[in-house]
Amino acid sequence: MKLRHIEIFHAIYVNGSVSAAARALNISQPSVSKTLRHAEGLLGFELFHRTGGRLVPTEDAHALFADVADIQERVRALREAGRNLRAGAGTTLRISALPSLALGVLPAAVARFLAKRPEVRFDLQTVHHDDVMRKLYERETDIAIASEPPHGAPLARTWLGEGELVVLYREQDMPAAPPRVELAHLAGRPFISLAGSGPIGQLLADELERLETELEEVAAARTFYIAAALARAGVGMTVVDSFTAEAWMAPGLAARPLKPSLAFDVHAIHLIDRPPSALAAEFLAVLGDVIEGR
Repeated sequence: MKLRHIEIFHAIYVNGSVSAAARALNISQPSVSKTLRHAEGLLGFELFHRTGGRLVPTEDAHALFADVADIQERVRALREAGRNLRAGAGTTLRISALPSLALGVLPAAVARFLAKRPEVRFDLQTVHHDDVMRKLYERETDIAIASEPPHGAPLARTWLGEGELVVLYREQDMPAAPPRVELAHLAGRPFISLAGSGPIGQLLADELERLETELEEVAAARTFYIAAALARAGVGMTVVDSFTAEAWMAPGLAARPLKPSLAFDVHAIHLIDRPPSALAAEFLAVLGDVIEGR
């Protein structure tokens, strides 16, 4: 099967008829029908049966569809990458970062860098851990700032610095807090947990399991920023990364690092075959200074 056959087969399978497939692909119905017949002739078996005006996939078609869908997704990603390249990728620094970094240290680094290099332009966006690979592969971004690359992904990384987990709380709820707080000290207090928040959230979950400590969960937040907002509203205490705590700090709020410390690394992540440019490397050095508090 050629790529055109695959495209037609996928469109019919998904849309259920020749007419719907033709509309989806913006081509004529006779063209769809002709290409389908040609594909079936090459394969030597039928892909669809006609039933009540619709095309019903055969068992052979069901067997092919998983591989065809994967090819279609790769083609879509390739086209998206081409559009992004045509839009001027490479003429600016395109950086994505986890929300906890994008709303704190990243803006500070950009401001510091532009003070020295005012001619540079930035294209900035947030990215969640599960989307790092897709954004890099589709050329939506050149570099992702995150704690860890997805496991098994063909990515390279450059260490920028480290952060740590801290307890974020209202001062009135723990007025005599020690310099470092043990997780066991939070037992019995209303707690905002982190659900599905990537490797950093898993770091906390693993520590709670190691300590065999259960906290009194009153809410579960999907991002550190939601957890911080809930803490500021008085819903309870939470544990977030130090960058989020710093960005959300306000009168009446306080943060304490954990005892023992739970630290994590921050990396610049990129495709193996697309290392950072000299300009990007210069910016990453500034970003590393900001992360490390220099």
